[in-house]
Amino acid sequence: MSYLWILLALSFLISAVGWIYFIYFFSIGYGLAISGLAVATAVMFWDVMTLPIAILCGVLFIYGIRLAGYLLLRERRSASYKKILYQPDNTKRKPLFAMFMIWISCALLYIGQMSPATFYLFNLRAGAEVNEAWAWAGAIVAALGVIIEMVADAQKSVAKRRNPNRFVSTGLYRIVRCPNYFGEVLMWTGSFIICIGACCTWSQWLIASLGYAGIVYVMFSGARRLELRQQEVYGADPEFQAYIKRRPLILPLVPIYSVAKHTWLKG
Repeated sequence: MSYLWILLALSFLISAVGWIYFIYFFSIGYGLAISGLAVATAVMFWDVMTLPIAILCGVLFIYGIRLAGYLLLRERRSASYKKILYQPDNTKRKPLFAMFMIWISCALLYIGQMSPATFYLFNLRAGAEVNEAWAWAGAIVAALGVIIEMVADAQKSVAKRRNPNRFVSTGLYRIVRCPNYFGEVLMWTGSFIICIGACCTWSQWLIASLGYAGIVYVMFSGARRLELRQQEVYGADPEFQAYIKRRPLILPLVPIYSVAKHTWLKG
């Protein structure tokens, strides 16, 4: 599987932006790596590219570029975000070994997340009877996830401009407290669905499953950090307490209202 080594090298190269500031390994580096891997997959397998996989690669490219750009602008324009980003625990010098382990983990995770589309095209080129219906289903679900995430981010920006000192509970935030994280989980669920029709081997299933499980863990870990931060800021507000008791944390209709006590989600 020489193509995986090429993609892995690219993932390491792009995510190396984290050596500038370690948070970038899983923020700006994450977005740029996903965009780069989407382009690389399309280029390497252009001879067997199908429309649904092309759409998925396009969706992931747009997602990654948008995420990296959004985070860079937010860092420049938002004093509150910059305060969180550069808090003392984050700016403290990290051991070299820890930095390498973060880099390796991130690069491998990004490969796992992108792998379903790659495996689909690789197996198609090898003559496997892939099922395009699953590719279409995955591409549509992934696109819906990106749309939800973009809308959630836009709604939060509007709400914060109107009242920067209040928690957001309008728009998609009426349904779940972290609709942007839900959108991302949905996007990667769509990507993972493609494996069902990709004639994957057990090793391909393992790589894709680890990538999917990894990003779901990251999303719940991020939601936990947000939950703890919001409790610190809005915890004394009775309206906020009523809101968090009625709205699930990430998944609509799934009654998970808090993960604060789950220390194993600490990122």
